[in-house]
Amino acid sequence: MAAQPQVRQARIEDLYQVEGKAEIVNGRIVLMPPTGEDPGRASGSIYISLRQHERQVTGGRATPDNVAYGVTLPNRTAFSPDAAFHFRPPAGMKFINGAPAFAVEVRSENDYGPAAEREMKQKRADYFVAGTLLVWDVDLLAEDVIKAYSADDPEHPRIFKRGEIADAEPAVSGWRMPVDDLFS
Repeated sequence: MAAQPQVRQARIEDLYQVEGKAEIVNGRIVLMPPTGEDPGRASGSIYISLRQHERQVTGGRATPDNVAYGVTLPNRTAFSPDAAFHFRPPAGMKFINGAPAFAVEVRSENDYGPAAEREMKQKRADYFVAGTLLVWDVDLLAEDVIKAYSADDPEHPRIFKRGEIADAEPAVSGWRMPVDDLFS
């Protein structure tokens, strides 16, 4: 029986050669398809609000969609949240070294069903192991628009609905955003 060839594990440096949004999971580069208008506008609204907060407080940096965060986990070496906030040193033209304090994942058209739920739950667990304090699961089609999962209690998210003001405590102290801003 012939030996199976060794498959090289993808490294963070490999992401610099990828066209489009991607993450490294289980040693493989996982490409992420483009999103639709509504999820894209929602993640943009969150980034804009976080960026305004960044300008008003000292410390912390907001990042938009497609910014990579390099981490060292057994099954993951990169995240690319839809929006995020971190307290890491500026990375310049490179990927950010380490996980964000706050990560936002906005559901796209294909982020529904049992397999997608398992993948999102695993990704949240990875965020928490890497040091993220809070992850928003934003679902524009649900009554519970934002589920805010915390590292301290990952099984019981805080829920934010239309007409309410969402926050990212304790990850981004003092920042607030109307849930309705995700729809305008």
